[in-house]
Amino acid sequence: MELIRERVAGLDVHRDEVAACLRAAGPRGGVQVEKARFTATTGGLAVLAGWLAEHEVALVAMEATGVYWKPVYYALEDRFELWLCNAHHVKNVPGRKTDMSDAEWLADVAAHGMVRPSFVPPPAIRELRVLTRYRQKQTRIRAGEIARLEKVLQDAGIKLTSVASKVLTQSGRAMIEALIAGERDPRALAGLAKGKLRPKIPQLAAALDGHFGSHHTVAAARILAHLDFLEATLAELDTQIAGRVAAGYQSAARLLREVPGIDRAAAEVIIAETGADMSRFPSPAHLAAWAGLCPGNHESAGKRRAVATRPGNPWPRHTLIESARAAARTKGSYFGAQYRQIARRRGPNKAAVAVAHSLLDVTWHLLTTGETFADLGEDYFTSRYDKQHQTRRLISQLEKLGYTVELTPAA
Repeated sequence: MELIRERVAGLDVHRDEVAACLRAAGPRGGVQVEKARFTATTGGLAVLAGWLAEHEVALVAMEATGVYWKPVYYALEDRFELWLCNAHHVKNVPGRKTDMSDAEWLADVAAHGMVRPSFVPPPAIRELRVLTRYRQKQTRIRAGEIARLEKVLQDAGIKLTSVASKVLTQSGRAMIEALIAGERDPRALAGLAKGKLRPKIPQLAAALDGHFGSHHTVAAARILAHLDFLEATLAELDTQIAGRVAAGYQSAARLLREVPGIDRAAAEVIIAETGADMSRFPSPAHLAAWAGLCPGNHESAGKRRAVATRPGNPWPRHTLIESARAAARTKGSYFGAQYRQIARRRGPNKAAVAVAHSLLDVTWHLLTTGETFADLGEDYFTSRYDKQHQTRRLISQLEKLGYTVELTPAA
């Protein structure tokens, strides 16, 4: 097998230590191997960098092991060519497994070009990615707390959501705070309704007649306090993320926000995950495969099985599917027509994934060319039909129903 690099080091990374193996071409076609262990502290990584420099290593390959690879990568990225390899692509042959054997195997496959490096964004994007991912986590926690508050109310026999659209509207918040303060009169609670809920006061009075006890008071009060904390956290994260995007990626964010379904938060996630640099992805198909938004393949003996989408980066995938559902509700948009056409045959979930794939295709082209988005229109699919074929089909259906059809061209 052809040797691509002569001096390659493989690193098997763990939480507390790093096993390093140097593979170098020896005399007469042989191979020289040197092994060492280093601690994963900052001082230990400095010693590792010195050891690699002393042995004149040209390439360092390492697996993406949880989050433990990050300190090692950051300590070495300015001094060496680093390959962060997908662990699924570097599986060793069955046999005796040790940390050193894993490091030696990693150096061997990298030296022969049998593995490809993964995409690691530059530091500015990595910082932005930490904030956007944390914001997504906090947003999900907030949704979970709202659902938990609804469970507490249902346990107390309070049927607020049977009348109101959501539990935490302005009116709903006022009613829950009154319950926590000790108010139990359903009519007094219903009187706190605002806006469109005012005409529904009789229904609210019936829905708020429950058995809200002291344990419900404690749970609801802590949930509201946690929600207030989450709102403050999300507001601070929004400010920090918006400032970083405006500093270096404002034009990309402006292009993305013109696409139906992609709001400010979704554009920030796309920028944080892709780096707004489409040169990393040779085509839109590569970008969709990286995000896990393309069909999986399973073929055996000439037969293809229906399988789920291939695994990919979950952070842009979740965001784009949410954006796809929003784009499907946009009036006069191509994405809405695409969603309805697929949902009729294959269901709403597969339609949402298909629209998310289309949004990612559009993202790749916008960030590659710098052109502004132009919607194909809601009539994109219907305008491509063969009018004569469609006319014959409709006439045939009417004749089967017992009608005689005569066509008169419109003026």
